Amino acid sequence: MENTELTDDDTEQRLAARLKQLRVERGWSLDQLASASQVSRATLSRLENGEVSPTTAVLGKLCAAYGLAMSRLLRMVEDDFVPVLRRTQQGVWTDPDTGFIRRSISPPSRALAGEALECELGAGVTIAYAASPRPGMEHHLLLQEGKLNVTVDGRSHDLMAGDCLRYQLHGASAFATPHDSGARYFLFLV
Repeated sequence: MENTELTDDDTEQRLAARLKQLRVERGWSLDQLASASQVSRATLSRLENGEVSPTTAVLGKLCAAYGLAMSRLLRMVEDDFVPVLRRTQQGVWTDPDTGFIRRSISPPSRALAGEALECELGAGVTIAYAASPRPGMEHHLLLQEGKLNVTVDGRSHDLMAGDCLRYQLHGASAFATPHDSGARYFLFLV
């Protein structure tokens, strides 16, 4: 449930510190967070100490427990707002267990809510989230390449390149690619 390789030590350490700060701000013990997130106490401790990097699934569970979008959590550890963010400066987070690659294409801002992400999933991959980090969050998903099945609150949508899916997320969701095709898509969060 965690990655043992760190990709960017500074970012990973800031993420670890932010995860601990979120727990402490709420006055939760590790046991309380483990219960709320369904992530083991041992994994939470290792994450907060920066010993391991979280997977997409673990971050999704933690974000649901904290009521945050994953992109919002990751923005909390990035630098202050600049109006233009060159591609070479955009933060990239990779989950090697699933092949999920997430690029933050919006300039980071703690004060602004809207965000744009570029995401990639390899062929035959499924990523599932048990709950919405913030019920009612609006998503616009624009599939650029490949095929993608998106399940939102129990309703399944098969997407082809060029298709756009707009939805409000209230519960569980899943993103799945067929065995013969990966997917590259833009996700806009409002």
